Amino acid sequence: MTPALAPTDAAAQRSVIDGRADRGFRWLVTAAGVFVLLSLLGAAFSMFWGGREAFATFGLKFLYTDVWDPVNHQFGALVPIYGTLVTALIAMLIAVPVSFGIALFLTEVAPPWLRTPVGSAIELLAGIPSIIYGMWGLFVFVPVMGTHIIPFLSAHLGNLPLVGTLFSGPPLGIGMLTAGIVLAIMVIPFIASVMREVFLTVPTRLKESAYALGSSTWEVAWDIVLPYTRSAVIGGVFLGLGRALGETMAVTFVLGNAHQLTASLLMPGNSIAATIANEFTEADSEIYLSSLVALGFLLFIVTFIVLAIAKLMLMRLARREGQA
Repeated sequence: MTPALAPTDAAAQRSVIDGRADRGFRWLVTAAGVFVLLSLLGAAFSMFWGGREAFATFGLKFLYTDVWDPVNHQFGALVPIYGTLVTALIAMLIAVPVSFGIALFLTEVAPPWLRTPVGSAIELLAGIPSIIYGMWGLFVFVPVMGTHIIPFLSAHLGNLPLVGTLFSGPPLGIGMLTAGIVLAIMVIPFIASVMREVFLTVPTRLKESAYALGSSTWEVAWDIVLPYTRSAVIGGVFLGLGRALGETMAVTFVLGNAHQLTASLLMPGNSIAATIANEFTEADSEIYLSSLVALGFLLFIVTFIVLAIAKLMLMRLARREGQA
């Protein structure tokens, strides 16, 4: 028979086993973090390397030239960059307040029996493929825009100073405004879901104390809920912005895919993702293909800058809250 281990020996053996398991766990999670970092750097470098010919040929002019001429092999990224930023900005201007209203309704206003169905519907919208949004936008929303909304905007806003340029143009239906609205509908479920979850983390006693002092629902939301969850809300908004910047199929259907630089939101335009999706199979020369890959690298950089700004804002908010 094997003699039983003394209590001290058993504890020492257990400590050795736990130490090995802890070291293995650390190596495992470290390898996962390094894998993500290497994948990110590898993707960025591969896109930069694929677009090196375009960068070498056009230099910095590639960033601010609006010419896109595959026949004469002249390419510039200004129009896709402009379309990407404008459509994403329109989407966020619409999606952020609507998402805030949805999250506030679900957490503060809606009766308990209605919260679960509406919350499930929001999550269902988040799972719909983007091509479905694009088809709906092209066959349903574009005719509505061209028949009703764009003529109304042109008639009432097109002649105004300053903003008139933004709302002037023929009622085509497709354009940057249409793409921005479709993008807003796509990102609303993501932002609203994040806001709802973080609003639920607000301690009930804080809200009940505010209500007891006579605060309205809006005052509780603005003075209690939003300051308490400010960092998480900003993070959710920037995640939605990242989704809007990289969206491809929905934008491709309704943006118009025209390489023209215009201030009017009613005119067709183009985006980085839509340009790559539409023209990648048509790239019949090395410089053409390199220019498309260079666009992908620029989209990577733009998204990285947006997320970096979000991180800096969150760090500043955390520092300010620590000083308060």
